[in-house]
Amino acid sequence: MPDQHWSKLRKRLENLICESLRDRVKFTVTNYRKAHDQLGRAFISVDKNEVFNMCTLTSNNALFEKEEELLDDLQLKYDVFNKEQNCSIQNKSHEIITTEGIFAQHDFFEAVEKYLNSSIEVSLQSNHIIIKILSLIDRRVGKRTLKKMADFIAQEKEIVQYFYHLRCEAEGLENI
Repeated sequence: MPDQHWSKLRKRLENLICESLRDRVKFTVTNYRKAHDQLGRAFISVDKNEVFNMCTLTSNNALFEKEEELLDDLQLKYDVFNKEQNCSIQNKSHEIITTEGIFAQHDFFEAVEKYLNSSIEVSLQSNHIIIKILSLIDRRVGKRTLKKMADFIAQEKEIVQYFYHLRCEAEGLENI
């Protein structure tokens, strides 16, 4: 869980949303008390439609499958006593699934903390999908910066492109 309560963190995030999207973009965190770990998911909705889901259960399942896949690819067996190998496989698996855009609730909180503690210039250059999304809807990013990004946005993940085009449309830059 983040260092701050979610309500304060959400308020900080929402204060950074550009004026044209302030009433359209919402951040939500849901915890499931009856779940064994009491975690849940975080999601971003636009116009009351969920567009980006960061579910811990989905992430954990993908992580497990990716670990199994890596073990098979490396022709290794899971060894409960080989902590170094297990950590290495888990870290590599986590890196792969986050690159694919699969995140857990804790990944969202980590990204938000990093985003809030970084300059907007650093956030815009980030390879982290969540940080990139947050920076694209940030009020500190102007129209000129958005126009400059047009050439590079095609190489981004689909969800990043979605938020880029949403912001451009909201700012009246539809022809980009």
